[in-house]
Amino acid sequence: MELRNLITFIHVAEQGSFTRAAEQLGYSQSTVSFQIKQLEDELGCLLFERINHTITLTERGRELVSYAHRIRALTDDFKENLTKEEACNGHIHIVTPDSVCEELIYAHYIAFHQKYPKISIQFTTADTSVMFDMLDHNEADAIITLDSHSYRKDYIIAKEDPLSMHFVTNAKSKWAGKRGIKVADIAGEPFILTEYGQGYRRVFDKELAKKSLEITPVLEIGRTDMITHLLAESDMISFLPDFVTKRLIEEGVLCYLDVCDVKVDIWKQLIYHKNKWMSKSLRAFIDYLKQHEFSN
Repeated sequence: MELRNLITFIHVAEQGSFTRAAEQLGYSQSTVSFQIKQLEDELGCLLFERINHTITLTERGRELVSYAHRIRALTDDFKENLTKEEACNGHIHIVTPDSVCEELIYAHYIAFHQKYPKISIQFTTADTSVMFDMLDHNEADAIITLDSHSYRKDYIIAKEDPLSMHFVTNAKSKWAGKRGIKVADIAGEPFILTEYGQGYRRVFDKELAKKSLEITPVLEIGRTDMITHLLAESDMISFLPDFVTKRLIEEGVLCYLDVCDVKVDIWKQLIYHKNKWMSKSLRAFIDYLKQHEFSN
């Protein structure tokens, strides 16, 4: 059994398409079809059902996916251990929300790079649903979510922490220092929020809907650094994770509002696919985040 045929099979299974798998591998579609046919002939079973240009895994095909990932992982692990170079090296792709990407780069990237100078990282920002889709198609090595708690049998949660969230505004706001504020009291104020339908904003809107309330922001933007900058210069209000606002709160520029009737459960989760091969570089990155980013 040729390893390249198994790898092609994995890509077709992940992409659900011979054409997309061929594009990802840099092969022609006929080459992909030939390799899958070789594998089916060798195993003596049909791996994909082909109906009206649509392919789906057969029962035997679904069984092979897990074995194929394990074989590839063992092969890659063996190749990596052959190297005499002790320093971790390689490329990893991490997908996060905008605010987490900002925090990772500002707070941790330089220190990580100094410790592992031969590891290159690609950061991409996306919404939670897109992140999981990228994991399913092996387009991301790991993701960090800021959302309601997620658990799915196909994923490994490397680390997770509950996240503190607050309504926040300028320290000179008329709402600063007031106790027992209800969300209905401030719903008509000018709000800046992260983008509709994404991450913790989606969870926040669901909680408001339970109270038959809706907040229409005057500005929606994913960049939390811009949101905090605008809050510091205006009387607007936002709803943000504490790690985003901590510095400005400590400096007395912003303040938390004592809103007593809204509780939003948000989790920060570091997740990778159970079939993902854990290279030395990916393991180093995950261990670093568990020690530093998830240490509070």
